[in-house]
Amino acid sequence: MKTNVLLRQLSDVVGISGHEAPARDLVRQIWEPLVDEIRDDKMSNLIALKKGQGMGEDASTARPKLMLAAHIDEIGLRVTGIEKGFLRITRVGGTDQRLLLGLEVTVHGQRDLPGIVATRPPHVLPQSERKKSVPWDQIFVDVGLPPDEVEQLLQVGDLISFRREAVELKNNRIAGKAMDDRASVAIVTLVLEQLANVKHAWDVYAVATVQEETGLKGAMTSAYGVAPDMAVALDVTFAKQPGLSDDEFFPLGKGPTISVGPNFHPKLVERLKEVAKAQEISYHVAPISGRSGTDAWAIQVAREGVPTALIGLPLRYMHQPVELLDVQDVERAGRWLATFVAGLEADFLDTLAWHQEPDSDAESE
Repeated sequence: MKTNVLLRQLSDVVGISGHEAPARDLVRQIWEPLVDEIRDDKMSNLIALKKGQGMGEDASTARPKLMLAAHIDEIGLRVTGIEKGFLRITRVGGTDQRLLLGLEVTVHGQRDLPGIVATRPPHVLPQSERKKSVPWDQIFVDVGLPPDEVEQLLQVGDLISFRREAVELKNNRIAGKAMDDRASVAIVTLVLEQLANVKHAWDVYAVATVQEETGLKGAMTSAYGVAPDMAVALDVTFAKQPGLSDDEFFPLGKGPTISVGPNFHPKLVERLKEVAKAQEISYHVAPISGRSGTDAWAIQVAREGVPTALIGLPLRYMHQPVELLDVQDVERAGRWLATFVAGLEADFLDTLAWHQEPDSDAESE
């Protein structure tokens, strides 16, 4: 499948945090032909296994496990009240109310209803309120139905998703909702495609995690269940755009990022850098001094701890319905990780030890 087509499919499907079933079902359809096993866990994470080769099946010679994690949930809205046919709303995840006015949405009640997000026009506002951000209690959704029909079809707690189709722009760019983090799901898909005819020593667990936007919950539970020996999380990062410092943000079309900091194992990071350089894949280093706020943060401390890395995809307009990326960055990240997996030695995990015995020859010198 062409990368731009894959991105459009993944962006357009609905999967609000905590209610990811439609997105998960789509990813299952895409991944199933590429893997040996696929299942849901009790948290509704989608876990696919691409088996490695060259080692035994018994516990004493089990293949090491690599987890590739990207979250499938997206931000959205929820109905908090119904007043005379109009819907009061609140956020699910990091939805920004500044961006809501004028958006088309879908309200998921007894049946899906198209709606619009609106508020009072500026003409009727006091002068003191006209330049202020509109608070949540003055924003509503209108589905165009009379109050009695709204009461029959909808209720408090119903979900509301952004009604937005991805659009392809010039210069290999594409924009849409939920590219955070469906674009990373696309990267994992490209990895699986490229590993289809490649022998690799490690078992690869591709995990589409849930509820990242509301607390990294899917990463916590899936990492505990899979118990990987090593992991690479994938998420978006901030691309350069007007109003942002060039020192802290990354260019579109110039490659993905790799993060450094306490959330990431330095030797795993170094190996990924070596692979990128050998393959002439451009990348940028993203320093993160504390918690990354991504699935990598939850995976790293699962069970007794997991050596973890984070690959980032530069993205403009994060948490807006027009998240924009460069398709080439997605493809570069896919090739980078596929090459990394294919080259992993069966005993690579031994090289990640924090403390190793000193070289006796070096000591004698």
